[in-house]
Amino acid sequence: MFTAIFGSFESGIIYAIMALGVYLTFRILDFPDLTVDGSFVTGAAVAATMIVGGTNPFVATLVAIAAGFVAGCLTGVLHTFGKINALLSGILMMIALYSINLRIMGRSNVPLLNTDTSFTSVENVWASLGFDSFFNGILSAVGLGDSLPSTWGVLIFMIFVTFAIKLLTDRFLRTEIGLALRATGDNQRMIRSFSANTNLLIILGLGISNAMVALSGALIAQYGGFADVGMGIGMIIIGLASVIIGEALFGTKTIVRTTLAVIGGAIIYRIVVSLALRVEFLETGDMKLITATIVILALITPKVLDHYREKKRKAVKKAERLQKVAVSSEGKGDDGVTLKSDS
Repeated sequence: MFTAIFGSFESGIIYAIMALGVYLTFRILDFPDLTVDGSFVTGAAVAATMIVGGTNPFVATLVAIAAGFVAGCLTGVLHTFGKINALLSGILMMIALYSINLRIMGRSNVPLLNTDTSFTSVENVWASLGFDSFFNGILSAVGLGDSLPSTWGVLIFMIFVTFAIKLLTDRFLRTEIGLALRATGDNQRMIRSFSANTNLLIILGLGISNAMVALSGALIAQYGGFADVGMGIGMIIIGLASVIIGEALFGTKTIVRTTLAVIGGAIIYRIVVSLALRVEFLETGDMKLITATIVILALITPKVLDHYREKKRKAVKKAERLQKVAVSSEGKGDDGVTLKSDS
């Protein structure tokens, strides 16, 4: 059980980067960007192909980020300058990226099992520090010695990377451009009145979002040991599920809290899926059904809870009004005349 949860946490922290990208488009820009399903694979395809070709894994990952940025910008150009509907422009780019990704990889699948990746370097450095024995000793002390992870290096490294991206995102959204980006998502007409170029802001926002998605794809390819042309199918749903679950559980009062909630939502989503797949009557092929069920529950539950709270609040107010009426009627006679006590 612990091994499954540990693996889910490990992959969840990588998918959290993709969820942050989805958050930028769907919540900040209010743009339904379906490019995600394609740009996720683009990041994986570029990184895997370059690594197999002998390029340094970290350099390959940076190039994958740039490729995702370009894909997002192209979606923005289609929408802003091509005047194509936001949803349709994302769909068109997603379809185009399928063929582009096949061109990049040269085949439908690129294996990385016998190739050094960025995680291989991280594991080697981590092993030289000797922290694995320390963490595993703690697990053994609490009775989890039978399910020890092979290394803690990947998890620690990804926590650092994901939270660094989170902090950069928080800082960016507080800058002048970031505030203009948020205002564009809220009210384009208003921000145009301040002479802001909303077209460029939308293109920039989509570019940054898909750069994050491509980074997540590149890291997942290196983590899983392969890049596949179909690995991005349904990725937008996973991203939305992470955002919705995080917002429902942790709240959205501030940007800092919301981005942290998105990361938490991505991790919780992976853990829930992992535990669901351990149920006997569910199979690996039920993954999409599980995802859809989680998203439905995440959408419905907050509304049900809000309805319950509103009903409870109205009941309390009604009880207070009845109590006031009862108190006021106690000081009146049968004819409604206020009774005065003798001094």
